[in-house]
Amino acid sequence: MSSAEVGPVPVNWWDGLGVFDLETTGIDVETARIVTAHVGLIDSTGESIAHGEWLADPGVEIPAQASAVHGISTEQAQAEGRPAAEVVAEIIEALRAVFTRGVPLVIYNAPYDLTVLDREARRYGIDPLGAGSDHTGGCVIDPLVIDKAVDKYRKGKRTLEAAAEFYEVSLTDAHDAGADAIAAGRVAQAMARRHPDKLGVPAHDLHTLQIGWCGEQAASFQEYMRHKDPTFTAAGEWPIRP
Repeated sequence: MSSAEVGPVPVNWWDGLGVFDLETTGIDVETARIVTAHVGLIDSTGESIAHGEWLADPGVEIPAQASAVHGISTEQAQAEGRPAAEVVAEIIEALRAVFTRGVPLVIYNAPYDLTVLDREARRYGIDPLGAGSDHTGGCVIDPLVIDKAVDKYRKGKRTLEAAAEFYEVSLTDAHDAGADAIAAGRVAQAMARRHPDKLGVPAHDLHTLQIGWCGEQAASFQEYMRHKDPTFTAAGEWPIRP
């Protein structure tokens, strides 16, 4: 991230946040490779005050379906992207810097991005985020999990685009890592201000609550799906899949 002065850590967790998003080659966390990434900080108004952005050559073909989503082709990644191992190492360093600041890190559907990053780190022999350090104590804020917890029975999709529309957050370039990361941070802020009774707790307490909420949500979804497929399983680990 840039070295711009970003001020003191705020009192309310939502008044200063780290934001993180990946765009990748696919949806399977075990095989997906990072294509683009954004790690940044936003202030109490949701404005970006520091950020880093990356384009990687993932070392594999980018499927047409993935390119159609984020707009990066295999040819562009090969021509303009940096080696994946370098990119992965720098993303992890940037995330550790966010945690060192003591601010929460917002990730929409955290288990996807953090698990992809974990698998990429292991793929290239890089210490995963938090390995061998005290940065495992960083707090993660996942607007997807929180939205399902504070507004359980709302109908409709739970995508970032849908959440942004519902919480009146502008998202004009969906599936751009920077636009998605910042929008997710702003959605988290809007949620906190709309539901202070449930979310007005210290960040570390909210982190713990989300572990339970995600587990409950997965169990409920699994029970529902097993009416159609008795073998269906839903992963409920949060914020990273083992």
